[in-house]
Amino acid sequence: MGDMRRFAHPRDLMGYLGLVPSEHSSGTTRRLGEITKTGNGHARRVLVEAAWNYRFAARISRILQVRQEDQPAAVRAIAWRAQLRLCQRYRRLSARGMHPNKVCVAIARELAGFVWDLGHQVPPQACPATQQH
Repeated sequence: MGDMRRFAHPRDLMGYLGLVPSEHSSGTTRRLGEITKTGNGHARRVLVEAAWNYRFAARISRILQVRQEDQPAAVRAIAWRAQLRLCQRYRRLSARGMHPNKVCVAIARELAGFVWDLGHQVPPQACPATQQH
């Protein structure tokens, strides 16, 4: 998705990913529809697939703990806050009787907001495959 700093607000990233509802408006009537599905389909699909994991309780496995050791404390804090919030939100939306696919899209939209925050905390790194030798 490139440099996250090009998105001024998390809503801009969510719109780029097509995770915002479509709108049908006329006069004072405003109806929100399904997600727009515009923008980067691959990134949207990855976020929705990741959202399914929030149906489980928040925890940090041993593998994840080892992977996070080299990360800055701010990044680890954002990741843990995201895990707590998104797990709770998944349970709350499911308890309301919302369809599981809609729940995951809602979680993916919120996850995009956390990705935006991480993108603003950590400077972008050049991809090794694209570096000139």
